[in-house]
Amino acid sequence: MKLFRLAAVLAVLAGPAYAQMPNLNLLQDAPSKTPEEKAAEAERDRAYKETLKKIPDSKGSNDPWGGMRADPPKQPAAPKASAATSAPKKTKSGTAAN
Repeated sequence: MKLFRLAAVLAVLAGPAYAQMPNLNLLQDAPSKTPEEKAAEAERDRAYKETLKKIPDSKGSNDPWGGMRADPPKQPAAPKASAATSAPKKTKSGTAAN
């Protein structure tokens, strides 16, 4: 029984050490590209970059949940009212002895 325990302990300790073994690549490297394949790939990359330049910049955020957030959406400015109609009344605050 002691021999079985010793074998189990060694197996548990050897597991992490076995996992650290180097990874061997048994597949051969892919063959290099021919000059025609390289030219075709360069042409595809150039066409892709030109297509990216044709995409217009986005105007703004398209956020359907924008109104559900804590900060309220920006409201357009209200037209200015005349100063005489919207002037608040002045009141005294605090205590003043006359």
